Amino acid sequence: MSMKITTDNVAKVLASIQELAAKQVLVGIPASKAERKEGDQEPINNAQLGYIHEYGAPASNIPARPFLNPGIAHSQESINNHLQKAAKAAMDGDSEKVDVELNATGLIAQAGARNEITNGDLAPLAESTLAARRRRGRTGTKPLIDTGQLRNSITYVIREKD
Repeated sequence: MSMKITTDNVAKVLASIQELAAKQVLVGIPASKAERKEGDQEPINNAQLGYIHEYGAPASNIPARPFLNPGIAHSQESINNHLQKAAKAAMDGDSEKVDVELNATGLIAQAGARNEITNGDLAPLAESTLAARRRRGRTGTKPLIDTGQLRNSITYVIREKD
């Protein structure tokens, strides 16, 4: 004679689903990473620079050089895969696995945006910008990469939805 034990995991599953539904993964340049290093000549921070480069500043003759949205878009398949795994983990009541998958989602999106800066097809720099770089002893010609601070400031956070 065999005995079957049934466990009621409904409460655990519902809690895990609610926990997932209450979270969001945000990718960009949060305030804690926005400041530039002391001694920089830049009067603005990384978050402001990121916005200007993502959307352009026509009044200042700066073309849009989007990196955040395209970088995430190029990583969307992998991002979706991890979000699906997070949803399955929530359905299984596995909150730890949900957190693992949300962190993986953030890392992939972060890497996508950083990769877009490094390898993306961005509007070339003006000759005046290149000349200014040379005067500062810099030889790079890649848009959005001068000191690397902007690229390195891109990160992700997982937080509760408002």
